[in-house]
Amino acid sequence: MRKIKIAVLFVMALMLNACANTAEEHRAAVSNQDKDRLTVGTAQREIHKGMTSEQVAEVLGSPNMVTTDESRRESWIYDKISTEKVYSTSSGGLGLIFGGAGGIDGGGLLGGIGGSQRNGSGAVSTTQRTLTIIVKFDNRQRVRDYAYRSSSF
Repeated sequence: MRKIKIAVLFVMALMLNACANTAEEHRAAVSNQDKDRLTVGTAQREIHKGMTSEQVAEVLGSPNMVTTDESRRESWIYDKISTEKVYSTSSGGLGLIFGGAGGIDGGGLLGGIGGSQRNGSGAVSTTQRTLTIIVKFDNRQRVRDYAYRSSSF
């Protein structure tokens, strides 16, 4: 009987350990860490005056918007918005499920005292980031100018 109680305690300890992920561990697990993600660093490193439109498309992908000016020169606009919402909850206290008088007649393995107390708390964090890259081309479809703007709040 004692071996069964120890085995059950061991299994419960493993289950509690598995539920002990922190908000930071969860954020790391679900966040977008793609190498191909569009960033300010990508614009700074990869975009240069004189590049062809094909080279820009290879680096940044397809633009969100294409416009022309009065001279019929194209401008490509990349506009990205990222919202990350993280929920975390915690609850304290482990219920007394292994009480009892210790014998089969006294309540059995899980009998006896059987209460539980929970003290819970939680938090929500929302972060939003924006990135706008504007690439202006000349008449030969080569980069004549570019600009970028980034914000985080």
